[in-house]
Amino acid sequence: MPPFSTTPQVAVSVLRNIRPWGGDAVDLHVADGRITQVTPHVPAAEAPSGSTTPAPGEVDGRGLLALPGFVNAHAHVDKSWWGKPWVSYGGEATTQGRIAHEREHRDELGIPGVDVTVAVLREFLRHGTTAIRTHVDVDLGLGLRGIDVVRESLFVLGGAVDAEIVAFPQDGVLRRPGVLELLDAAAAAGAEHIGGLDPASIDRDPVTQLDGLFEIAERRGVGVDVHLHDGGELGAFQIELMIDRTIRAGLQGKVNVAHGFAVGQLPATRMADLVEAMGDAGISMTTVAPIGATPLPLDLLREHGVRVGLGTDGIRDLWAPYGTGDLLALTTRLAQLARFRYDEDLVRAARLATSDAGFFVGHDVHDLVVGSRADVVLVDAENTQDAVVRAPARALVVAAGQVVARDGEVLV
Repeated sequence: MPPFSTTPQVAVSVLRNIRPWGGDAVDLHVADGRITQVTPHVPAAEAPSGSTTPAPGEVDGRGLLALPGFVNAHAHVDKSWWGKPWVSYGGEATTQGRIAHEREHRDELGIPGVDVTVAVLREFLRHGTTAIRTHVDVDLGLGLRGIDVVRESLFVLGGAVDAEIVAFPQDGVLRRPGVLELLDAAAAAGAEHIGGLDPASIDRDPVTQLDGLFEIAERRGVGVDVHLHDGGELGAFQIELMIDRTIRAGLQGKVNVAHGFAVGQLPATRMADLVEAMGDAGISMTTVAPIGATPLPLDLLREHGVRVGLGTDGIRDLWAPYGTGDLLALTTRLAQLARFRYDEDLVRAARLATSDAGFFVGHDVHDLVVGSRADVVLVDAENTQDAVVRAPARALVVAAGQVVARDGEVLV
């Protein structure tokens, strides 16, 4: 199939001849960055006589499979050294070792910086990610500067990447006096969520850390998104503390457990009880589908209404040199780790990374339907299942109605 034309970035008025989710070919009509109409595609040979020259803003989708834009529900775009010369890892491979290594070397790499943040965001766009929830470090050395960097980087890209920000205390909360005040200031300044980190193993006081986070969240009306690496009963205990505080603060639907390895490590009955309680409290989870960790019980989480999002975590940062920003390839890994084989499960994996994940970035609807932001990814695949197992290159990426990437070339 020939490549798309190399004309500059265009505002799309009609995206013709695409197959949403592998269905029949349609034309997607767009105005003001949103989908306004979806109509059956009429081949040119069957269309009424008249000019066959495309009108400005008309883009031929060539019958390719169309998916909604991917949603990276757990990113760290402020940390990456993408685009810089190779940085050899030199830290101790523990959570505390990685924190110390990052603090020691981030300034010499210009992290956080607009140039590197824009570079990694453009890589997201190239692979079809059009919306993110990104954790941004807030600590005594940086203050809120990282959040300012991320906001400036998003502005540079002209709104192509829609984002929600989590003010993230990577170096701990209670063990660094003044961090709670920084989180409060970030929430007051517009961060949509505040984060936490292993309340038991990092701060050694899960009750006080979570009390502090939930007090800010309730008072400021923001969400809570906690990195929880602690496994087994220790991790489960902290999730139970979050369930209790979520209900008491009326924050149902606004609290997320990131990683949450403990959930998949519990005995079956204990796991089922905990997941049911999470669903009743409206607590969600995000995963980065890590190799070697116990996979989340996706079927059980779905049964109890626990939303699950997929994210890249850090990409080429001082924690690890891995990551490409390709969320479709990560969807392939998620499906493999979950041992998905049936068509309906493969489609579910794709929806987990796209339409269902709109929840994590505040989208009431995120799909190829009227009213949704016009975020569209075209791939040369037979159907959605084929796209999940092969992760083919993205042929065209449209974000908020703008063509932002074409045949691997980013246009913003």
